[in-house]
Amino acid sequence: MENIRERLQKSFSEGGSQEIYRDIKSEGDFLGFARRYAFDDDFRVARSALWGLTKANDTELSALQAILNDFIDQAMQTENPSVRRLSLNIVERLKMGEDDLRTDFLDFCFDHMTRLDEFSGIQSLCMKLAFRMCQFYPELSDEFMRTLEAMEIDYYKPAVKGLRRKILSGKS
Repeated sequence: MENIRERLQKSFSEGGSQEIYRDIKSEGDFLGFARRYAFDDDFRVARSALWGLTKANDTELSALQAILNDFIDQAMQTENPSVRRLSLNIVERLKMGEDDLRTDFLDFCFDHMTRLDEFSGIQSLCMKLAFRMCQFYPELSDEFMRTLEAMEIDYYKPAVKGLRRKILSGKS
């Protein structure tokens, strides 16, 4: 994986992210790769690293469980929507138990799932994550459902509308 940071700095396509994934897989160090590149100050490096990591299967991705909070922090703090979406994608694929529930992250998800100016991919991921976190406490589940019901759904994209409908109908 020589010159990996330089490769990650370049804009690349789906094929490039697959290539990065194959390199990570051959090295067998998903956690080390994530620690080195997924949180880089250069958003291009972080975005490309995260994109490559999203290609991993769930077993491979489980190696990142130890840095779940780092991905959560990054999603909440970054200004780059691609880095935010990709970080949330990884968080959504990792295990999250009751002990992992963070009120700051739950508040973030509630806020971003209802923001009309947010990208629909981020809204949907935040909705899924808020739903998962609220399952641990009936009072939070009630608040979550009330929030979904109160959304002025005409203003949202189809992906958000569909996910909302699925959750409200109890099919998720």
